[in-house]
Amino acid sequence: QVQLVESGGGLVQTGGSLRLSCAASGRTFSTYGMGWFRQAPGKEREFVVAISRSFGRYYTDSVKGRFTITRDNAKNTVYLQMNSLKPEDTGVYYCAAVPSYRSVLTMNNYDYWGQGTQVTVSS
Repeated sequence: QVQLVESGGGLVQTGGSLRLSCAASGRTFSTYGMGWFRQAPGKEREFVVAISRSFGRYYTDSVKGRFTITRDNAKNTVYLQMNSLKPEDTGVYYCAAVPSYRSVLTMNNYDYWGQGTQVTVSS
């Protein structure tokens, strides 16, 4: 069982930055791939970025060059650094964990989810 708690969301102006954190419980954090997903009002939840157990990183096209995912296995934490934020980045951001034998790119592969943190980018 893995419990995930996100933090770091908030209100920021266009062009600003935020850093999201996701703290995981349990001693098996390093064996999981980790992903960030977001859901905008009235839209479906979508993949944003993921980092595999072996530190491979995968980004959706709209955030490449602006967002960076990192993980610190010693702290059981994954981070999402978001720069040059745009109004279309607004949404609830969810952290999720996927077993290492499944692809990090498929949302349905993720077994554990956090409660989400709101990110609002004003224009």
